Amino acid sequence: MTARTDTARPTVGVVVPTHDRPALLRETLQAILDQDAPVGLDVVVVFDRSTPDHSLEELGSGDRRVRVLANDRTPGLAGNRNTGILALDTEWVAFCDDDDVWAPGKLRAQLGRARRHPEADVVTTAIRVSYEGTESDRLAGQDRVRHADLLRSRMAMLHSSTLLLRRSALLGRLGLVDEEIPGSQNEDWDLLLRAAELQPIEHVDQPLVLVRWGRSSHFSRRFQTLVDSLEYMLRRHPGIAGDDRGAARVFGQLAFGSAALRRRRTALHWAGRALRRRWTEPRAFLALAVASGLVPAESILAVLNRRGRGV
Repeated sequence: MTARTDTARPTVGVVVPTHDRPALLRETLQAILDQDAPVGLDVVVVFDRSTPDHSLEELGSGDRRVRVLANDRTPGLAGNRNTGILALDTEWVAFCDDDDVWAPGKLRAQLGRARRHPEADVVTTAIRVSYEGTESDRLAGQDRVRHADLLRSRMAMLHSSTLLLRRSALLGRLGLVDEEIPGSQNEDWDLLLRAAELQPIEHVDQPLVLVRWGRSSHFSRRFQTLVDSLEYMLRRHPGIAGDDRGAARVFGQLAFGSAALRRRRTALHWAGRALRRRWTEPRAFLALAVASGLVPAESILAVLNRRGRGV
């Protein structure tokens, strides 16, 4: 299908991957449909390894419709997102996880920035993290993100639920979401790195997406997936290891994940590599504390999450 490109009234397709979170999903969908931007919306809810709930389609009306699909690609987030992308014919594609909530002005702010920077393929926003009743804003402190920024830091505020992308880029020079990343973890970082290699990412540094962390997060405790996906990212994006700060961060994460998996020797190896690249890398010291048995990995994560941070 050919993408609609009515510049007076842009069209946005929103891909919402889901797996057995019906109550949160309805809140997520309502926030999308309540956007105050003058846009046509095509919301595609993609069910992964669960029975599609077609009653959700009743939430849509007029030029803001809701469709329900089953993931027909690789199981997991990456396959879900690509199923949705390929089902759309809109000018723009946005992602929103099924437990996140958009502020009413989210799309209006992003499309406004895209109009001022028509060369942009990707526009992001900052986030507000909610964890066990505590909320923390994560801001980038900049309105443009370059490839070097993303090699140095994951920039967690550029969360997948903030992404607004040109569909033509996803089907062309940028490419679809990588379905080979283990567990679909870090698939959004990979997509951002590939996008920023082509041109800078435009960013709205306002917390326009509420991101829920904690028990509702499918990734919060999957340490093996963390380790596998980070090793994959180092192979796919060798520039990460070329930046001392970026390398130390990822090596520290690998050390922490290995320590949580009780692989003490591997944890010590990665912690040593992290500290050789940046002797102040905090993740390495956290990993050493876990590896020595001084503190459980879960306790460290809980403290970090309350501050709107991850490992």
